[in-house]
Amino acid sequence: MNKKTKKIIGVISILCVLVLIFDVLFILYKKKNSTGESNYFDSVNAFDKLDKGYITVGSNNGNKDSYEKAKIAKYDDKFQKEWEKFYNHGYNSTFHNVLATDDGYVAVGSFQKTKKEKKENTKTALFVKYDKDGKEEFSRTMQILGNSTFKNVKALDDGYIVVGQSIYENSTLGMSEEGGAIIVKYDKSGDIVWQDHYGGNKSGLYNDLVVTDQYIYVVGKDYGRTGIISKYTLDGTRLQTTTYEYTDTLGFTGITQIGDYLVVAGAKKLSKDEYDHEIDSLLVKYNDSLEKIDEITYDSDGLERFNTLTHDKDNNLIVVGHSAVLNEEKSTKEKNVYRYYGILAKYKENLKEVYVTQYGEGNNDYFTDIMTVKDYYLVSGYSKYKKEGYFSKFITYNQAGKMIQVK
Repeated sequence: MNKKTKKIIGVISILCVLVLIFDVLFILYKKKNSTGESNYFDSVNAFDKLDKGYITVGSNNGNKDSYEKAKIAKYDDKFQKEWEKFYNHGYNSTFHNVLATDDGYVAVGSFQKTKKEKKENTKTALFVKYDKDGKEEFSRTMQILGNSTFKNVKALDDGYIVVGQSIYENSTLGMSEEGGAIIVKYDKSGDIVWQDHYGGNKSGLYNDLVVTDQYIYVVGKDYGRTGIISKYTLDGTRLQTTTYEYTDTLGFTGITQIGDYLVVAGAKKLSKDEYDHEIDSLLVKYNDSLEKIDEITYDSDGLERFNTLTHDKDNNLIVVGHSAVLNEEKSTKEKNVYRYYGILAKYKENLKEVYVTQYGEGNNDYFTDIMTVKDYYLVSGYSKYKKEGYFSKFITYNQAGKMIQVK
C-alpha cells in the first residue's frame, strides 16, 4: 500500500468518526429537548344509543405508522368496550358521526385516499355501512373539488341524508359551482338518489341537520364567517337559506327541533379582525320559516363556543362546547396558546339560562356529543393526560349539572 492510498484511507476514517460523533450529539440534543410527552390520540367524536349499550365513532393513531385511523366501537351499558374496528384504507382518516340502524350502523367522515391527498393534507368524503358485529358491508366515497368530508348523517325510511362539504384548497384556482356545502341522499344500498350544494367553493359547509315529516333543516357556514341554515324538501329541493353574521370559522355546528322551533348552536364573532380572537358561545332560535326569533350568548374568561345540542323530555336545551382560556406562560407575540375546558349548559325552551358548568383543569378537555339517557345527560369527548396523550371518555351528569361518573 503506497503513501497516497494510506492518506486517503486516513482521511476517510477521520470523516467517518466525525459523522459518528455528529450523530451521537444530535441524538443527545433531541433527547434533551424532547418534552417526553406521547403523541397518542384516541377520540370519541359522536355516539348513538343502542338497546343495550352504545355505538361510537372517532379516530385513533395507535398503529406502527402513527396514522390517524377512523374507528367504530361498541360499548355495553357500563361503558365496557365490546369490540372496536378501524378503517384501514388509505392514510389518515376519521369518522365524525354515527347512526344506529335496524341492521347495523352507518358512519360518515373522511380519509386520505391517495399519496397525493396525504402530501397535500386533503381528504375524500367517506360513507360506510357496518353490520351489527362491526363488519364492513360497503363504503362509498365522494370527491368533487379536491377536499371533501361528510360531517353528519340522519335516517329516512328509504335511505340516509348525509351532509358535509367539498371545496377547493386555498392554493387551488377554480370556477366550479358544484361544490361548497353538500347534502346527499343515499338509498339503503348506498346508491346516490339526489344531491345538492350551496355556498362558496372554498367556504361552504354543512355541519348538522334535523329531519321532520316534511322538511330537512341543515346548518353550517359560508364565506366570511357567515352562519347558514337551509330548508330542503325530502326530495332535495332547497327552499331557502337564511344567513347569520357573524360566526367563527366553523359557523353553526348543531341543530335541534323543539315543537315548531329550531335552535342552532355555534359561536358569535365579536370583533372585526380576521381572526377569532373574540368569540362567545351562541344559541339562535328560528321558526320553521327560518325567521330569527331570539338569540343568546355565553361569555366566560376566554373564547367560548357551543358545539352541539339536544333537548330532554321537558324541552330543556342541553348543550356541550368548550372554553379556551389564554395560557399566558406559553403564549408569545406570534402565537396564542390556550387551555381548553369542556362546557355543559342547560337552557329553558325560551333560551333562559339554567346553568353552565365547566369541566377540566386546563389540560385540554373537549366535549364532542351529548344525549339524554333516562334521567341523565351523557357526554362524550376526549382529554389530554400529560406525557400519555389524548384519551376518549364518557361523562354522566344528573339533571342539575352535577357530574356523576367519568368512564
